[in-house]
Amino acid sequence: MFRGANRISLDAKGRLAIPTRYRARIEERCANQLIVTVDRDYCLLVYPLPEWEEIERRIARLPTLNRQARRLQRLMVGHATEVELDGQGRILLPRELREFAAIDRQVMFIGQGNKFEIWDEERWNERRDQWLTEESAAEGGLAAELESFNF
Repeated sequence: MFRGANRISLDAKGRLAIPTRYRARIEERCANQLIVTVDRDYCLLVYPLPEWEEIERRIARLPTLNRQARRLQRLMVGHATEVELDGQGRILLPRELREFAAIDRQVMFIGQGNKFEIWDEERWNERRDQWLTEESAAEGGLAAELESFNF
């Protein structure tokens, strides 16, 4: 499981140093082979290769005549890029993906269990605050599946 939020600076070439605490798990799960792709929230998703391959199979099985399914296929599979941790534990984020997520220098690297999200730090802070404000305003507006969940 990948969890936690980390503030990271990209270097001038667009490389991101994966936090040390995740590196052994990444090597163990996928021999340092990762996939980076886009998300509808304008962040990047980072999957260990085996995890991505399962998701990619599920995406490929979606009905291609369904407009939303095709969009999802085009976005997620079309932008999926293989990256590998180098000897210093860094990955290179391709320019096109950095541009999509408006990532410049400072990012938030967010563990999400089976994957990571990479956000431009400013966008992350804005969205996080927006989500918290919306949650407060919606009081009791949780989806039915979440109403019985205890923390």
